Amino acid sequence: MAIDFTLAPEHEEIRARVRTFIQETVIPAVKPFEDSAEKALTRDAYLRTIVGLRRRAKEEGLWLPHMPEEWGGMGLGHVELAMVQAEAAKTRLGPWVLNCAAPDEGNMHTLLHWGTDEQKERYLRPLLDGVTMSCFAMTEPEVAGSDPTLIRTNAVKDGDEWVINGHKWFISNARRASFAILIAKTEFDLPEGARGANTAFLVDLPAEGWHDVREIETMHGSTGHSEIVITDLRVPDSAVLGGRGNGHRLGQYRLGPARLAHCMRWIAQAETALDMMVGRALDRYSHGSRLADKQGVQWMIADSAMELYQCKLMVLHAASKIDKGEDFRTEVSMAKHFVANSLNRIVDRAIQIHGALGYSTDTPLAHMFQHARWARFADGADEIHQMRIAERTIEAYRATGSTRAATGGLPL
Repeated sequence: MAIDFTLAPEHEEIRARVRTFIQETVIPAVKPFEDSAEKALTRDAYLRTIVGLRRRAKEEGLWLPHMPEEWGGMGLGHVELAMVQAEAAKTRLGPWVLNCAAPDEGNMHTLLHWGTDEQKERYLRPLLDGVTMSCFAMTEPEVAGSDPTLIRTNAVKDGDEWVINGHKWFISNARRASFAILIAKTEFDLPEGARGANTAFLVDLPAEGWHDVREIETMHGSTGHSEIVITDLRVPDSAVLGGRGNGHRLGQYRLGPARLAHCMRWIAQAETALDMMVGRALDRYSHGSRLADKQGVQWMIADSAMELYQCKLMVLHAASKIDKGEDFRTEVSMAKHFVANSLNRIVDRAIQIHGALGYSTDTPLAHMFQHARWARFADGADEIHQMRIAERTIEAYRATGSTRAATGGLPL
């Protein structure tokens, strides 16, 4: 079994163009808005800048790397996409400029796979054109977000309409979204825990009955995660996405590749932190030598380099399994857990080597660390992925007497 992650010349050329575009165009353009001394700059100027960057991305053929060419995308597989995302996410806005950022990226895949022709034209096409934004409304405050079978938001059929009531929170992008993919319980006669009880609905926003209560404050302030109360919200039967009772299947289809896309972007952040760590260690002199000469610091650098190497291999292997149409669930769970935790450790070490400077907001590390902590429960908490990995490892042993199938199915 050969595993070759070498890029074809045309894909290597794309990666080089993305790197150049991010480093020479995007980062210099957004930097003035990130400097505390420039906060007097208006929001209008900021919006004009990033919209202009998106226009440039389209002009340079770097738009929608994850979508098929017939839908205006670059038609890249997941292995090639990993390399593009790892370049784009060297700056927070990079994936958004290329129109491959969460949650829109996952919603695009979902609509392409599950939407009717009419739904694709109405919702997917404007999303791909970059003229609308979207959100995915599943998580609820009253029940565990990692178990969608517990969802309480309910939809009841009333003639040709559905009447929806419920409570959602941490709905990313809700205040900027033109529509939501909303998950609600529609089947009430199934046993508890049944996976066919939920249905996905497309909801045009704003809508009567959709109440955006607040933008939830997190460790890093207000960040676009809304709490939503839904009261007698009516949608037509044509708003059902993917068929009645398929909400759980649709959600799992969306979240698998979306988790890996997060990992691709986190690798970019981890690599940035490692670069900063080494740069600081080479530049800082203390107690008779540079930090880079001190064994304790070298160990932090070495541990970070080894973890980043593992992250890259895990993501590339999981991406290759998706591209081949193989079962990728275990590999994506492993990657999601390991990359999220590695990101936390690598950024933390970078802060430590920077000392007080790293704890301040004079470098991006403090902000990166806040986001890194979120990574350990976004799209599935650590413990849920560990549970699934353990279940599949036990299943593999029961079926074959070996755990080999649960560790990547590699020829080792």
